[in-house]
Amino acid sequence: MAISLSSASIHAVSYFNSVKVASFAKPFSIRALSASSLDYSSSAASVVEKRSVSSSKADKWQWKYRDATFNIHYEKFEKDGSEPSMNILLVPTISDVSTVDEWRSVAKDIVERDGKTSLQATIVDWPGLGYSDRPKMDYVADVMENFLVDFVNAADSPVNSSAKDLVVFGGGHAATILARAATKDLVKPKAIAAVAPTWAGPLPIVFGRDSSMESRYGLLRGTLRSPGVGWMMYNMLVSNEKAIQSQYKSHVYSNPDNVTQEIVDKRYALTKRPGARYVPAAFLTGLLDPVKSREEFLKLFAGLDGKMPALVVSTTNSPKRSKAEMEALRGAKGVTKFIEVPGALLPQEEYPAVVAEELYNFLRENFEP
Repeated sequence: MAISLSSASIHAVSYFNSVKVASFAKPFSIRALSASSLDYSSSAASVVEKRSVSSSKADKWQWKYRDATFNIHYEKFEKDGSEPSMNILLVPTISDVSTVDEWRSVAKDIVERDGKTSLQATIVDWPGLGYSDRPKMDYVADVMENFLVDFVNAADSPVNSSAKDLVVFGGGHAATILARAATKDLVKPKAIAAVAPTWAGPLPIVFGRDSSMESRYGLLRGTLRSPGVGWMMYNMLVSNEKAIQSQYKSHVYSNPDNVTQEIVDKRYALTKRPGARYVPAAFLTGLLDPVKSREEFLKLFAGLDGKMPALVVSTTNSPKRSKAEMEALRGAKGVTKFIEVPGALLPQEEYPAVVAEELYNFLRENFEP
């Protein structure tokens, strides 16, 4: 799901070795990265629905990209009887099973809080993921950035209002794509928060990006996208309840006990939506990586210096490689505030109350007198 080798990656390499679809120059020896477990199982910090928002709605926004139009799923939360003065946009991680579900509890929590600033929260699914349309197209980081820029800036966007300030929270790869767009002034929020930010897909971070490996990634990607064998491989790697459960327990969540059957069932259902193969094929092989190195990663956040406050939320139990990249942002130029919360790669879903508290504090520190 981020800078760690997911169970899907392991199965992918095993599959290619066993059926000899690709001839690797040398055999791969891979060990899954397991996150150790800390006990943060109190009711205040676990995956629970704590409150009900007075008003919420799900809707579709029409994204016009090139010569086509796609339905983009979003959900909006606001308190009845109040006129919001600030928009909060929450963008899910990019992964095999990305969904607005991961931000829903945080959005509800933040909107329900009493403060001097009245908040409105919107969660949006990426094209090709969650409950949005999943067209067959060549997904790359530029496409995802283009979508984010359009969603923020379009005249008919659910978050575009000159009367309201906009703050954007992103998780995983979404956080880095957000930072990239903001550095280039393609989006101009008042502040951003990067929650467990990542930049590298599973295979490139482990096996590198030389020309030989890139050709193999292309072969894997093409196979996943193809009819017949592509569906067979996809069902083995991604659309598989055991694989999803294993991935979540090993490094997506920090406490395996928090991975409920309900979570697995919901993610599994997403993998059965039409067009579900295309983004995972790109993500697994690094096409959705916003940068190619730690140096570029740090440069993105340095580009935010003086433009807007930027919060980075690291986690105590991220996989080793992911944790190293997050830690590189501690004290880095452009990072206004760096904090650490319990969790691994999805703290906003595993410990929503903790993440909501930190994000709300960030808003108060920057926008309330």
